[in-house]
Amino acid sequence: MTVAAPTAGRTVRVRLTYLVVGLAGFVTTLDNTVVTVAVPTIRTDLGASLVSLEWVVTGYILTFSGLMLAGGRLADVYGRRLVLVAGLSIFTLASLLAGLAGSVEALIGARLAQGAGAALILPALLAIVSVGRDERERSTGVAVWMAAGAAALALGPVAGGYISQHWSWNWIFLLNVPLGLVVVALTVAAVPESRDPSASRVDLPGLCSSVVALTAGTFALTRGADLGWTSPWIAVCAVTCVAGAVTFVLVERAAETDRRAEPMVDLDLFRARAFTGGVIAQVLWGLGVNGVFFFTALFLQGVLGFTPTESGFAFVPLAVLVVLVTPLAPWLSSRFGAGRTVAAGLVLVAAGMVAVAFLRPGDGWASLLPSVAAIGVGSALTMPLGSAVLGAVPDSRAGVAGGVFSVAREMSGLFGIAAVGVIVNGAAGFASGYTAGLLAAAALVLLGAGVSAATLPGGHPGLRDTAAAPGVRT
Repeated sequence: MTVAAPTAGRTVRVRLTYLVVGLAGFVTTLDNTVVTVAVPTIRTDLGASLVSLEWVVTGYILTFSGLMLAGGRLADVYGRRLVLVAGLSIFTLASLLAGLAGSVEALIGARLAQGAGAALILPALLAIVSVGRDERERSTGVAVWMAAGAAALALGPVAGGYISQHWSWNWIFLLNVPLGLVVVALTVAAVPESRDPSASRVDLPGLCSSVVALTAGTFALTRGADLGWTSPWIAVCAVTCVAGAVTFVLVERAAETDRRAEPMVDLDLFRARAFTGGVIAQVLWGLGVNGVFFFTALFLQGVLGFTPTESGFAFVPLAVLVVLVTPLAPWLSSRFGAGRTVAAGLVLVAAGMVAVAFLRPGDGWASLLPSVAAIGVGSALTMPLGSAVLGAVPDSRAGVAGGVFSVAREMSGLFGIAAVGVIVNGAAGFASGYTAGLLAAAALVLLGAGVSAATLPGGHPGLRDTAAAPGVRT
């Protein structure tokens, strides 16, 4: 695709688009983590039960993960800017309702709506940073999104704790309202509309089966530890997830053979080496890193003896390094190739995780920081992964490609938490279980490094994508 030479007006719009990507990516990621620390205060104020509080935390993840793939296809069919504005509007209104909630039931409903809005926002954002962009602009957009997400993950627990202690838990949600309105205005002013010109309708069977599979799978992964992995509820959800996934694949294959049909996900996309390899690498990264980080605060406090405040701030250097190093990743990718850059980043992440595995009681900040630094720098170097995946698909499928990548990112994290939880709980003690989980996670991340080197552009001298789908960039 030919990209027009930049003009002063276009340059301003591109920079405003980066601002939209950063702010929207920050606030949607922040709401994934910020509530956790405020749970005790919410319980006291609303008189909520423990089960209700679990829904307050996981309700957002449930609709966020379950609807993301559908959100990506809706963006392709109806317009990326339109779906982004719709998602931001739903998210902002739901945040207002959450902040004003006078009962835990109202808060749960608002959290479910927040997740639904975020599920529209994220795939549309990734499509917007890809469609009509050259490699430099696409890489910068993905870098802004990754840096914003890393900052949100690190600052979420700190911000949630401070606001709930010194203000009120309601402000965790109310602060989203003015920010959401600003992002909507910036989107309308700066983001051009784009859509799949060949799409005229949504594949309802594919959409419904994907939502059923992802929602059931998310519920099983988020509630399995509480309800018990052998409980009837989890068994039903697991069976429903598998049945939904099989139905989705069959429906999409049937749609591809029917020229009148418009499949929700063009399975030919997976013939592109960079797309499939990037998604697999993302899954392996998510399984490893997210699975371990969920238990890291417990490790820092229960084994190393950190205070709750110290354990919260332990993630700040990681986020700072991600923000500082991410701008270098596009240059490294253009110089050495996305495959080599991402592989090097994943090797650094794995090395940092192995180093943490050998920490022992009494070790302090001096022992922890080198590991945190390796994980932070390595995570920043994985930025070209998203750019390579988005760059491997035609513009017409950018929304659904963003949805697939986002689902891989979110669901792999949930699988990782569940898998590492089984390892931790099955060990003789938490410390030994955490160490075993870390080493297993590091092995998955290293496997992701190998996949990246073998499949992403520039990962291996002379490697070309010889199995690309028709119309797919290679």
